[in-house]
Amino acid sequence: MRLGIHVPNFDMPGGPGAIAPELARVGAAAEEAGADWLSFMDHFFQIPPRGEATQPMLEGYTSLGYLAAHTSRIRLGLLVTGVTYRHPGLLAKIVTTLDVLSGGRATLGIGAAWFEREHLGLGVEFPPLAERFERLEEALRIVQQMWDQGENGPFEGKYYRLAETLCSPPPVTQPRPPILIAGGGERKTLRLVAQYGDGCNLFFDTPEGVAHKLDVLRAHCDTVGRDYDAIEKTMIYAAGQPGPDFADRMSDYARLGIDTVMVAPPGDHPAQWITDVCAPLVPKLADLPRN
Repeated sequence: MRLGIHVPNFDMPGGPGAIAPELARVGAAAEEAGADWLSFMDHFFQIPPRGEATQPMLEGYTSLGYLAAHTSRIRLGLLVTGVTYRHPGLLAKIVTTLDVLSGGRATLGIGAAWFEREHLGLGVEFPPLAERFERLEEALRIVQQMWDQGENGPFEGKYYRLAETLCSPPPVTQPRPPILIAGGGERKTLRLVAQYGDGCNLFFDTPEGVAHKLDVLRAHCDTVGRDYDAIEKTMIYAAGQPGPDFADRMSDYARLGIDTVMVAPPGDHPAQWITDVCAPLVPKLADLPRN
C-alpha cells in the first residue's frame, strides 16, 4: 500500500506571505518521506468541518503548478476538481499544462461538486445534482477526446459544445494523464469509474463497507467490459490522525485491494507533520500483504 498526502489547510502562521514557503517545504517533506501522492482540495472557501469559510483557501491548480516546481517525483492532483468550476475544454488544457510542466506527474481528480455556498458566493452556476452528474460524464468524454491526438474534431453534448478539441502540446503522460473519480455513489459515481476512470477515491469506512463499494465497482466493470484490476483503488482516511497502529489498521484495506491511502496533516505546520508522522508509515504500509 502507498501513502498519499492531502493538504486541506492554508492557514499558516505568519499570514499569506508564509504560505508559499511552507508549501515548498511540504513538497520536499512529502518526497523525502517517500509518499506517492500530493493533493489539495478544489475549493474557493474553506469547507466545513475543516474550518470557517473565511479561512485561507488557494486556487487548486495554481497551487499544484507551484508544487510542480518544488518537487520532482511525487504525483500531483486535486482531490477533487469540481466539474462546475471550469469548462471541460479549459480543464483539459489546465491539467495538460500541469502534466507538461511537472514532467508527466499530473492526475485529473474529478467529481460532481457539492459546496453550494461557494458557488452562490462567487456566482458559479450550481445545477441540481442529476445535472451535475450529466455534466461530469460529458466532461469526462471531453477530456478524453482532448487527449486523443487523433481526434481534434468537434464535441456536441447536451451541456457543452466544442468546435475543436485541439490540445497542443499533448500531455507528457501517454496515452493521457490518469483520471481519478471520487465518491462512493453506487448507481452513478462507481459506474463512471468503471466506464471512464483509471482510479477511484473512496471515503473511509469499515473494511466491510469498503468491500461492498469495491464489489459494486466490480459489477459495473463486468457490465461495461472493463478490467477491474486495472483501476487504482484509493481511499481518503478521515478517522482522526494516524497513530502507532495505523499500518495495522490499514492491513484489512490492503487485503481488499486498496492501493493508496491518503492522510491529511492537521494544524498549521504540515511539513513537519509529514516528516514526523508520515515518513515512518511509508515502509510499514509498503510491507502490508495483499490478496
